[in-house]
Amino acid sequence: MFLFDLSGFQCDLLIVIAGHDQPSGQQLKTALEDARTEEITHGRLYPNLDGLVDRGYVEKGEINRRTNYYEITDKGRDALRERREWEAQYVRETALA
Repeated sequence: MFLFDLSGFQCDLLIVIAGHDQPSGQQLKTALEDARTEEITHGRLYPNLDGLVDRGYVEKGEINRRTNYYEITDKGRDALRERREWEAQYVRETALA
């Protein structure tokens, strides 16, 4: 699985979702803007979130009529774990020092 079918932005979204408890789109936007030091538009954020939902990496639920939350699925957790294991074959801590 390894997330090879996702863009870098979608992988970053999945990682941020995994680190939060049912974040809203706005919470994800803020977290990504802080980490990436760039503005994230709604036109970029929500289609990418929908792509993660469509692929089964994320579930979307409703907080209220205007706000949704996002939650990583087992498939998403497995894909992140497999990706980390794959990366560990090539990137060693000593190589990053």
